[in-house]
Amino acid sequence: MLKRFEEHLNLDATIAKDLFENCNYPWEVLPKIKEFIMGLIPNLGDEYEEVDENVFVHKEAKVANSACIVGPTIICKGADIRHCAYIRGSVIVGENSVVGNSTEVKNAIIFNNCQCPHYNYVGDSILGEYAHTGAGVILSNVKSDKKNVKIKVDDEVIETGLRKFGAIIGDHVEVGCNSVLCPGTVILSNSNIYPLTRVRGLIESGVIVKDMNNIINKEI
Repeated sequence: MLKRFEEHLNLDATIAKDLFENCNYPWEVLPKIKEFIMGLIPNLGDEYEEVDENVFVHKEAKVANSACIVGPTIICKGADIRHCAYIRGSVIVGENSVVGNSTEVKNAIIFNNCQCPHYNYVGDSILGEYAHTGAGVILSNVKSDKKNVKIKVDDEVIETGLRKFGAIIGDHVEVGCNSVLCPGTVILSNSNIYPLTRVRGLIESGVIVKDMNNIINKEI
């Protein structure tokens, strides 16, 4: 990836590292997730069990009986899939990560040690290592006009070519409860989003977003 983004996602913290190899921007992997997972499955080894068609769960992961998981999906070591979680396919849940109560995930890569524990929607998105979404956080993945998502990066408007694109959340990002991330939101590492905040566009690293008109640097 371009240096602008690579330092904000620890690619060693996901089994999907190779998927990012030839990408300039992290969202370029989104249309490739399903095919990539299907390529990984034959090489997962004996530590994984196929619990449903193309749904592979590590023997040291926990999956609640009430969870619904559709393939292709890989649940990595130590992950915790909780009560009534709904994983709709084309999903990698990283090591020691949490997909919690009534959280819905589709076409997404969740890095190791990430938590989406309560009533979240995570569609067509990438969540970095130690990222955390508070209760009720929504990663909206389709614009109201149904047009492709554009992103402004360093005064350049980039056409993603994607109609469905939720968010890229960098490592160690905290998103407060009941916040909504508009389609195509990119939050770079170590930033915090206040609860009840509507977020859009690119959010720089190391800031606190109180609202989109009140963004301050974090104290060191």
